[in-house]
Amino acid sequence: MTAYPKRLIEVDLPIKRISAHARREKSIRHGHISTLHIWWARRPLAACRAVICAALWPDPADDLCPEAFTRVAKERMLDWAREHLRLASPESAARMVATQKDPDRLADPLVLRRALLDFIADFANWDNSTVPAYLATSRALTQAAHEALGGEPGTRPLVVDPFAGGGSIPLEALRVGADAFASDLNPVAVLLNKVVLEYIPKYGQRLADEVRKWGEWIKREAEKELAEFYPKDADGATPIAYLWARTIRCEGPGCGAEVPLIRSLWLAKKATRSIALQLAPRPEAKRVDFRIIRKARDGWLDNDDPSYQIRDPDLDGTVKRGSATCPCCGYTTAVANVRKQLKERRGGTADARLLAIVASRDNEPGRSFRLPTPADLMAAQKADDELKRRKMAHGGSLSLSPSEEISLNGIRRISVPIYGMTVWGDLFSPRQLLALTTYISLVKAAAEQRPADGMSAAVQTILGLAISRWTDICNSLCRWEATKTQVHNLFGRQAVPMVWDFAEPQVFADAAGNYSVTLETMLEFIQRQAVISTVGVAQAASAAAHTLPSDCADAFVTDPPYYDAVPYAYLSDFFYVWLRRSVGHVHPDLFKGPAVPKDAEIVVDRTHELSVTTHDIEFYESELTKAFAEGRRIAKPDAIGTIVFASKTTASWEAILKAVVDAGWIITGSWPIDTEREARIAAQGQSRLASSVHLVCRPREHPDGSVRTDDIGAWRDVLAELPVRIHDWMPRLAEEGVVGADAIFACLGPALEIFSRYARVEKASGETVTLKEYLEQVWAAVAKEALSLVFAGADTAGFEPDARLTAMWLWTLNAGANADPPAGPDDLFSAAPDDDEPVAKGKLKGGFTLEYDAARKIAQGLGAHLEELPHLVEIKGDQARLLPVCERTKHLFGKDEAQTPMRGRGHKKPVQGDLFADLKDLEEEVGWGVTGAPKAGETALDRIHQGMILFAAGRGEALKRFLVEDGAGRDQRFWGLAQALSALYPAHTEEKRWVDGVLARKKSLGF
Repeated sequence: MTAYPKRLIEVDLPIKRISAHARREKSIRHGHISTLHIWWARRPLAACRAVICAALWPDPADDLCPEAFTRVAKERMLDWAREHLRLASPESAARMVATQKDPDRLADPLVLRRALLDFIADFANWDNSTVPAYLATSRALTQAAHEALGGEPGTRPLVVDPFAGGGSIPLEALRVGADAFASDLNPVAVLLNKVVLEYIPKYGQRLADEVRKWGEWIKREAEKELAEFYPKDADGATPIAYLWARTIRCEGPGCGAEVPLIRSLWLAKKATRSIALQLAPRPEAKRVDFRIIRKARDGWLDNDDPSYQIRDPDLDGTVKRGSATCPCCGYTTAVANVRKQLKERRGGTADARLLAIVASRDNEPGRSFRLPTPADLMAAQKADDELKRRKMAHGGSLSLSPSEEISLNGIRRISVPIYGMTVWGDLFSPRQLLALTTYISLVKAAAEQRPADGMSAAVQTILGLAISRWTDICNSLCRWEATKTQVHNLFGRQAVPMVWDFAEPQVFADAAGNYSVTLETMLEFIQRQAVISTVGVAQAASAAAHTLPSDCADAFVTDPPYYDAVPYAYLSDFFYVWLRRSVGHVHPDLFKGPAVPKDAEIVVDRTHELSVTTHDIEFYESELTKAFAEGRRIAKPDAIGTIVFASKTTASWEAILKAVVDAGWIITGSWPIDTEREARIAAQGQSRLASSVHLVCRPREHPDGSVRTDDIGAWRDVLAELPVRIHDWMPRLAEEGVVGADAIFACLGPALEIFSRYARVEKASGETVTLKEYLEQVWAAVAKEALSLVFAGADTAGFEPDARLTAMWLWTLNAGANADPPAGPDDLFSAAPDDDEPVAKGKLKGGFTLEYDAARKIAQGLGAHLEELPHLVEIKGDQARLLPVCERTKHLFGKDEAQTPMRGRGHKKPVQGDLFADLKDLEEEVGWGVTGAPKAGETALDRIHQGMILFAAGRGEALKRFLVEDGAGRDQRFWGLAQALSALYPAHTEEKRWVDGVLARKKSLGF
């Protein structure tokens, strides 16, 4: 590779501070890009902003850094220290004060580097993203870097993102003073990027004002047309939501009652206020009635009849995992038959049962709940009749409501076709369809009424996008959220699952589900981004066949699809069909087909017996390699590449790394940036990345721009350099708080730099080394280095394989840092509470689970083999489970356990009575009792687990004899391993408490 000055991102990055800002941003809504429209797996702006700055600015401590940039950087950082100390974070302030007192400090390149990194870390803060001083300084540094590195004066560096998606990367490129080119195959993504990169920078606040003006006009006209279908209550209260349930007929012998499918009967579930529905079966009428009950001091009372009281009502509902239990006769209709009945009625949305109405009153806090009245039912029926009338009268090339079919290839994430919802219009109730189609007609009417000018397309696009975004909370798959007493939108996760009972928002209420509320939150984003006046370019294009010329991009920054993580094309069809009706005529090139293009989408499709797809692993690797090769083609010889990736499967990591290397890139670094909220990090016992790893790359080229194919590396030299690089890098990550799976994947960058600098690596025999073979060595090197950190530099060779594997396994899960939070909504293995889709096949329960291939690689690197440790690891399908201590009794004591020490999740204390009895039987059977102790296990890990079980059972004397008389405690490995396990077990697990109990005996017993 030709020598170029290193960029900041290739030498250092304040990842801990950037991560803190990225995590915080996850909870920000007002003015955030996420409020413009739904997009899945969107990158935090904080991380994008920091990474782009660090990728564009050269390192002033590099010998090849242009003096022109160093001079401007000194001037800007000195001005920053003098004029903007009040804006600095505490971490930066002390160094800024030192610079004020001694400006000559910046003559030291390392001090100047630190100042630039401080600036980047502070600029990542959401609160600083629109501060003029930050914007002006970052743009000046970007311009100085561009010109110093050979850019034409007056031009800006070009940042290209061929997988633009939700637009975070190109937006931040514009913010920091670069030009941005964003492309995507998905028309919905392209439309979002046109708004962000073209319309907002061009029209700014004028666009917001115009959209607000016509949005208010649409609201007024809509109320005239639709008010009769949303009547107010007789007492003046305003309904804000209607709660419905799909129904089936009970198939029990002689029953035939109508069974409402309800997952939970709770209406309000708050600390100070609990309200619920109660089933009132009427077998003779073959139906179920309801009453609304509220919790009082001594029980539950009927909301309308205080004389009715009940002590402990059952609030679980009628459906569980797809099977429905009849309240009248108790018969359970199997899931297959529930599906069959609903399929005959296209999902049962149009004839669902209205259960309750949620209302609010002016000047009164909280929500009120009531049963439906004939007027409520009449209003819904009138809406159905009006919709049918309009469908009959409708003309045009597109149907009034979406009749486009839902593809079965996405059925692993979009399961509703199983229940008869075969077209997108089936996901909406008749009244919702009437409201949505009315708003679409008014958006078009507004466009015809306002004067035609340069903003016409922009105004109509945003008004149409608001309807598209509105559909996320105005459909029959929205749940009622009892804890917050509000309607919950559909896309809480990356799927379209079946929902049995659903909440329909009142479209004019001042609450979630109102078009005007949706539009206003979008306008907040437009107004906030008006500080950006540089116009970018958004274009529909395949990343594997780009439209840009060669050698034009200064930076290639992108967030490609992650294997099978998100089926973007299938999910975005949900919005596409509505955008096609509202703005398809404004953007005919984007909305010319009936659905989002899928054939060229670079993803792995999850297979299903109903799907037919060719998007397998080979397709993904091949097309991704083409995309990265196109990125290398359009990149200048001295360009920088940054590829964001976050996946917990080794297969997906190997696929993307192979694509990067095969496409002609050299990986020069990697930085993990924590992008997940604290409560979103992995549940106990699940391996998940909390970070997105940013791979830093350079084109592998000759000075003339041709790809280098003649550089051959020696396998022996590569293997010799690998452990040294990992040894230098791992402590750096630990200082930033990066451990576990995050650290493993973050080490791939430095490791791949060694391998990818060569066109190929050969063994002494001339055989070419594959990337897969090299990655096996990388995992081994990382595992060994991590183990030395776990045991603080002790001789880990003294521990048996089971101890090394257990420690590394727990470290990989990073379990000790987590306090058992719940799995997040985006967990690829989580199941929606109302969906009957099974949890992922082969899913293991309890213990500490890793993907099998990752566990296998870790074990081999430590000299262990999973198949030889059945008493420690259970393998099932593509998962491997480290057994909890309580399941190892047979191996530890020679007898199957009668009772485990824990009853189950949520019980903090062991069942000491049962365990005591179990161990008493063992005493009699194997002969250790008052004067003896259990036979010590063969390995240090076994002996620690034995001690933990004795402590859990309250057998203090037996534990003492075990440690002292049998000598288990005289082995220093015992205490060293126990100390390590104490730090590695999750904070609130029984294992943590038990091992700490054993450790507490150390001093008192004289060890």
